[in-house]
Amino acid sequence: MSDLEDAYRLEYFEEEGFVRTECTECGSFFWTRDHDRATCGEPPCDQYEFIDTPSLDTEYTLKDMREAFLSFFEERDHERVEPYPVAANRWRDDVLLTQASIYDFQPLVTSGQTPPPANPLTISQPCIRMQDIDNVGKTGRHTMAFEMMAHHAFNAREDADEDLAYEGEVYWKDETVELCDEFFEEMGVDPAEITYIEDPWVGGGNAGPAFEVLYRGAELATLVFMSMEQDPEGEYELKDGNRYSPMDTYIVDTGYGLERWTWVSQGTPTVYEAVYPEMIAFLKEQAGIELSENEKDLIHRASKLSGRLDIDEAEDVGAARRTIAEELGVKVEYIDDLVSPLEDIYAIADHARTLAYMFGDGIVPSNVGTGYLARMVLRRTVRLVEAIEVETPIADLVDMQAERLGYEDRETVRDIVRSEVAKYEETLERGGRRVRQIAKERAETATPIPKSTLVNLYDSHGIQPDMVQEIAAEFDVEVEVPDNFYALVAQRHDTETTETARTSRDQRFADLPETEQLYYNDAYRTEFEAIVLDVFEREEGYDVVLDQTMFYPEGGGQPADHGTLSTDETTVDVKDVQIEDGVIRHHTDGDPGNGEFVTGKINTDRRRRLMRHHTATHVVIDAAREVLGDHVRQAGAQKGTSSSRIDIRHYERLDRKTVEEIEMRANETVMADLHVHQEWPDRHEAEETYGFDLYQGGIPAGQNIRLIHVGEDVQACGGTHVTRTGEIGSIKILSTERVQDGVERLTFAAGDAAVGHVQAMERSLQAAAETFDVTPSEVPETAERFFSEWKERGKQIEGLKQQLAEARAGGGEQADRIKFGDWEAVVNRLDVDMDELRATANVLADDGVVAILGSGVDGAQFVVSVPEGAPVNAGELVSELASQVGGGGGGPPDFAQGGGPEVDALDDALDTVPDLLTAAIEA
Repeated sequence: MSDLEDAYRLEYFEEEGFVRTECTECGSFFWTRDHDRATCGEPPCDQYEFIDTPSLDTEYTLKDMREAFLSFFEERDHERVEPYPVAANRWRDDVLLTQASIYDFQPLVTSGQTPPPANPLTISQPCIRMQDIDNVGKTGRHTMAFEMMAHHAFNAREDADEDLAYEGEVYWKDETVELCDEFFEEMGVDPAEITYIEDPWVGGGNAGPAFEVLYRGAELATLVFMSMEQDPEGEYELKDGNRYSPMDTYIVDTGYGLERWTWVSQGTPTVYEAVYPEMIAFLKEQAGIELSENEKDLIHRASKLSGRLDIDEAEDVGAARRTIAEELGVKVEYIDDLVSPLEDIYAIADHARTLAYMFGDGIVPSNVGTGYLARMVLRRTVRLVEAIEVETPIADLVDMQAERLGYEDRETVRDIVRSEVAKYEETLERGGRRVRQIAKERAETATPIPKSTLVNLYDSHGIQPDMVQEIAAEFDVEVEVPDNFYALVAQRHDTETTETARTSRDQRFADLPETEQLYYNDAYRTEFEAIVLDVFEREEGYDVVLDQTMFYPEGGGQPADHGTLSTDETTVDVKDVQIEDGVIRHHTDGDPGNGEFVTGKINTDRRRRLMRHHTATHVVIDAAREVLGDHVRQAGAQKGTSSSRIDIRHYERLDRKTVEEIEMRANETVMADLHVHQEWPDRHEAEETYGFDLYQGGIPAGQNIRLIHVGEDVQACGGTHVTRTGEIGSIKILSTERVQDGVERLTFAAGDAAVGHVQAMERSLQAAAETFDVTPSEVPETAERFFSEWKERGKQIEGLKQQLAEARAGGGEQADRIKFGDWEAVVNRLDVDMDELRATANVLADDGVVAILGSGVDGAQFVVSVPEGAPVNAGELVSELASQVGGGGGGPPDFAQGGGPEVDALDDALDTVPDLLTAAIEA
């Protein structure tokens, strides 16, 4: 009996004649109108009872089902809200992907900091849950990509400790369950067949009672009543082992799976035939899958039991499949061979839809964050397609789903997929060698390749488990592949981490009012008056807090303003400015005096340069999006006075022609002298009008957010800007580089800084022209000619060195030839550079002679080259010789080099070689 038992006893249940029952199979408590019911209705306690028996009043498509749900709640005073992107990190910085509709409103709305866009509201939100990836295709019901139809109500307690953005109660548990019942009945469901399973919800530090709503073996809704927050002294202890107390807000958080409702309405063997009918048929034809009537019947019977294959519930999926085979009266190998290709097809269809959502919403493949998760899904899809031998390019499969989802920029989606598939093929070639090395090592110790190594191989090289198994089998090595392998990999990457460099706040700041920010009223004003509210001594200098300020504090990639604060008695320099919880601190080199009137003066030249560079940053990223596509988003930025940089997400390297096109577009915006202005709209209105591309430079808090308009480009931004683009002067892109896979860095300069960089490049070009004694325009051709000639001379020198090495190896120079056993060694001192020493040693080894060579150029150096089969370890021999000249060295058995500083000891060391060779033979 849970601590929350009383929370589940609803007046509505009592009025409707529900009884609370304990499931005889799993022990869960559930509520039902059927007083004789013994099981909760959820697999594996019950099987799917709707397959081949459509179980709603009519068969629905996804589109029709979505509209039926949203219209139902609109008719009951809920406002319809447009769905958010699947990339949740576009409006919040604590998660990567949207996994539920409530993600749209966390944390600002759920905490009461900002009001919801409507209250109550209804929505159908596309979601992606990476933790379900291993279940996709197997259970018949799991999809990684899905739409969560939902209705939400945001309530606030009357005795809340602080002011909240909404107040009162819209509706709570009884009304929520009643609405659920009404919707089921409207869709043709007999209420007596519905079960409400008690399943407390916890997540993200919040919790609350919840119901899973089951009908004929399918979980069709989840009703969460988010009402508690984590508290060590809390009254309730929940399933995660933590204690919880009531919070000031309490929220209705529901989820109705669009795909499952559509599936139940059609009664198809799996959810995949209901959701992806065209693609399933296409892939079956491509894979050449034809089933007899008996095989179709067997698959239909197996599909009703497939809910038992849930890796989150079954301790051993293999054992669960064997049990299913026994009930069907067939061998498990037979059922495996029959359903495995179909499971792969189902997974391909689902993965293609997931990728269409990801790339359509602007996610770019990379090694981190959402980009990594997209890459993981794509690579798994590649292997699945190869397994069923479908020749259709992955790009075409993803495009089929992108078309169904209504994405417009489908060619960019195709380009991303094609580029990523090509990269994966290159990665596989390199990674395969690593797997063979590991398999060989495991074969020598007769141990399996463990799960941790398998996950690391995927993380580092993208090697799928089945490929590892194939290679390991060549060495008779087993591989430990967990049923939830891909979920384990995704778990490593599926949370956003944010680094904070903030130190704990001095409590004295908590008592100070927020500083009035004058720089938003007039960014060109550089002098102001203020009152010193407090002064705090630091290890170096002072922190000065004013009632108002024109000094811009560091933030959003823009450095702080510098300047002075003056009284009648003193002037102090402002070296840095920081803001914390609305209080702005000026770091100064002196104490202006608490309570004093001060005059602040901003370093005008620095402020103007930063304004130009900040507005130029907006212009450059807008130009990049025009040239490269709307998938381009900011991954980071840093403004400066002499140059700035912006990191953008893009799937290919930027060539010179593309960079020049971006630069030209940016300067066209500058020359157009467009008006730059700010506004402070309600955040929900801003998001509805401009979308989530607003948040290129970060996600601001608050009900109202500051927007900067530069022509048609609109971004949320807290920085200082010029009022017209013409004031930027000019923009020069100085360099580009790939800072990580999928992220390109553009470094640029604006205004007089751009002119200064161009002049510096001209000076360098002029100096090169004078050196070559040509005109500046002739420098490239002349430099190319000189470089070609230099390379040719280098080849000639290398050729002469090789000839000289061969001559020396052939006896052109005096050398000691030593017989040891059946082998011959050449010991010689050649005072030449290491390249020539190595070349000579290799020539001798190629002739079947052990070469031990020394040189006195640049210290005492040794090279040992050993032909195959010779009883000498080059690494050990070099190590011994190098130790005699005060140094070290080593290498593999066939070739090594080393040395030390004591050149005078070189000859003596070489004299010890005969004894060392004798010792090697005797060993």
